Amino acid sequence: MNRRVLVALAALSGVLALGTAQFSSATFTSQSGSTATVAASSDWTRPTVTLSVPSTVTGTASGTATATDAESGIAAVQLQGRVAGGDWVTLCTQAKSPATCSYDTATVADGTYEVRALATDAAGNTGTSDVARVTVVNRAAVTLDRPASVVRGDVSLGASVSTSSATDATVRLERSPAGAGTWTTVCGPLASPYSCTWATTSVTNGSYDLRAVLVSGSTVLATSATERVLVDNAAPSVTLANPGSPLSGTRTFTATATDAHSGVAQVAVQHSTGSSWTTLCTATAAPWSCSADTRTLANGTYSFRAVATDVAGNTTTSASITGRVVSNVVSTVTLADPGANLRGTVTLTAATTTTGSIAKVVVQRAPAGSGTWTDVCTDTTSPYSCSLDTTRLAEGAYDLRAVLTDTQGATVTSAVVADRTVDNTAPRGYDVQTTNGGAAGRIDAGDTMSFTFSERIDLGSVLSGWDGSAVAVQGRVTDDWGFRSNTFQVVGRSATVRLGSVQLNEDFTILFGNTVNGTLSAETVTVDGVARTVVTIRIESSGGFGMTTVDGPATLEWTPASGVTDLAGNPLDTAVVTERGALDRDF
Repeated sequence: MNRRVLVALAALSGVLALGTAQFSSATFTSQSGSTATVAASSDWTRPTVTLSVPSTVTGTASGTATATDAESGIAAVQLQGRVAGGDWVTLCTQAKSPATCSYDTATVADGTYEVRALATDAAGNTGTSDVARVTVVNRAAVTLDRPASVVRGDVSLGASVSTSSATDATVRLERSPAGAGTWTTVCGPLASPYSCTWATTSVTNGSYDLRAVLVSGSTVLATSATERVLVDNAAPSVTLANPGSPLSGTRTFTATATDAHSGVAQVAVQHSTGSSWTTLCTATAAPWSCSADTRTLANGTYSFRAVATDVAGNTTTSASITGRVVSNVVSTVTLADPGANLRGTVTLTAATTTTGSIAKVVVQRAPAGSGTWTDVCTDTTSPYSCSLDTTRLAEGAYDLRAVLTDTQGATVTSAVVADRTVDNTAPRGYDVQTTNGGAAGRIDAGDTMSFTFSERIDLGSVLSGWDGSAVAVQGRVTDDWGFRSNTFQVVGRSATVRLGSVQLNEDFTILFGNTVNGTLSAETVTVDGVARTVVTIRIESSGGFGMTTVDGPATLEWTPASGVTDLAGNPLDTAVVTERGALDRDF
């Protein structure tokens, strides 16, 4: 305790003692001019004193001493305290009875102390009360174990206590309507382990504050922070919409669910063929719908229901919807590839399998990559095929697919046959060019002649079995016996080369023969924004040709050969092609 305060109180007690009248049993006689006798009364009895103090104190505490003396009367009352076995220290002195003394316990360590009261009468006799034990508790703490934020039914509540001296401390758990501060005991007093069960069904649904209070007798030692909880013992409501019948493939099940307090947490859709229910799918957010693949169920007749659970854990089961038929037919469909390039009327064929019955197969088309599908045709009998008249379509790339529908209305779609080209336009020659790789005016090594088509050409129609790689050929010049009347042709060594002939419109002198050796190759080149086939012959050796008889550039005229086709099979237009661009002196 505060030593300075105690010393001052002790000094004050001494002053009070010295200033108090004293009484004894002696008789004092004095003579004067007249005779008189004075007698002093005697008081040898100690006063009685009782002390009332709480057994556990915190902060500023008080004790009350009540003293009585039937003879000379009470002169002073003291309250004293000490550590058990130590020296007594005066806490306060009052010249009255009952005497109430307040003292600050925060200046001493928590623990158990002894307290007594002394009463002194006017004759100087002192009486002492019984010694009381007081436990000082200023550093106790209580913590409410955090409950769930939403509760229902019987809820376990608990608290943790920290104190080194209040051996008789108990815990009281309290509740109040949220924010009201009107506290009602839930349970207590509780001894360690400070836990109890709260029957939330005894209160109205709503929000509540909870706290723990540490007490010793009627003294509150500590109070915990509050925790807010929502009590919800009311079940949600739920209704399942009729899913229809028959059911096949992936179906969406929809329910209506509401809850007035904690809110709906989930809705589970369940199925049954008897008394046992199994969850088919679960919705965890509004709108309360979920999708399920009915193909995971055996074909048969089922009942369906919805089970709604709120955040507190209350559940409600909807009325059952009975007699719903699940019937799934396993089917496959594959569209045969009609080829990369399409012209004229094309037959489209779909291969199918099924465990049930097929109602129809629809073949569809869409501009490549667009996903915008248009029915081409419908076939209701096997084999499932139909004709596509490509002449009715704009030329370009298309995607194709087939859609199978069984007799129960379920559909299966084939893989897409992608990027098939519709081409009904005949190809034609586009350009013919030569480049001079040797002496000007001679057909010799290094010279080339290139034939450009209007689109990509089937190279096998130019030279049987050809893929465009380099192949040995010959170049042949013939004299048409006219002025500037030489003609150039590419000829194969063992097979026909269908490139037609080129009027050179120059007159070459043929000295030793009219053929030269060359190499033929082909490539696809984008010219004017269009992918075109270019076939080129390169002269590998000089021929027996002399100088032209006429100087100056001349226009080449190419007459393509028949029998050549494009990738779609359209035959080549054999109209004469005139050399494009600025004229040069060829060869």
